Amino acid sequence: MHFTEAKSLLSRYNGMNLYRGCAHGCVYCDSRSTCYQFTHAFEDIEVKQNAPELLEEILRKRRKKCVISTGSMSDPYQPCERDLLLTRRCLELLDRYGFGASVITKSDLVLRDLDLFDSINRKAKSVLQMTLTVSDEALSRILEPGVCTSARRYEVLKAFQRRDIPTVVWMTPLLPFLTDTEENVRQILDWCFDAGVKGIVCFGAGLTLRDGNREYFYRALDRHFPGLSDRYRRTYANAYECSSPRAPALLRLFHDSCERYGVLHDPEACFRYLAAWPENTGQLSLFDE
Repeated sequence: MHFTEAKSLLSRYNGMNLYRGCAHGCVYCDSRSTCYQFTHAFEDIEVKQNAPELLEEILRKRRKKCVISTGSMSDPYQPCERDLLLTRRCLELLDRYGFGASVITKSDLVLRDLDLFDSINRKAKSVLQMTLTVSDEALSRILEPGVCTSARRYEVLKAFQRRDIPTVVWMTPLLPFLTDTEENVRQILDWCFDAGVKGIVCFGAGLTLRDGNREYFYRALDRHFPGLSDRYRRTYANAYECSSPRAPALLRLFHDSCERYGVLHDPEACFRYLAAWPENTGQLSLFDE
């Protein structure tokens, strides 16, 4: 872990990353890709120590309220967040200034800040986005070794449901020859529907592999599933999109089930919901700087 003074914080679409890099060790993580131009080891977490100060300066100047998101590139609930409290401090600012919050995480550490999500949601809007990809406990510990299992994340979703705080699940990626099974998808969907999620983001049954994360992924397969990386090479070569042979059936199951339960399942519809500002709290200004 190392510290840096960031010069800017929010993207054009009001997203922020408080950390750069990740300690969760998920074998399929796209953020390892060389296109993101990391200048340090991915596990050597870069901490934007002045992020709360930058955020407060931005919020003071904003004329219109909006939803601020975090977690698209690096989980805001890294293990170091337990002590550093960067995410909590930023949520406190969003709460104080009346802005919304949308957070993507795989960590049950988010429960520590349930009080802030509750307060923000009562004043404006807060949404928890949780990734669920692997229903099997043993397989989850292999594929996502540094974070709690999907079953525990389901419990986190239920805790937010009890507070009437909306949630969205990312059911992606589904790894060919590993997690692309009807049993896995049905279990994840059962958790989602029982937890009353608003939407499920699924970009197809498969995963993407780019330079950087492809090599890391194959090394993990070689350690835990000998011979499987060779099957990937034979099937996909250097393709970016690696779609499961079972994709048509799994996607039909996914979309039909979401329709039946009234859950958003088109990615763009989910993103519109996440960015939308509640009508009774003011005007959304998605691009306002």
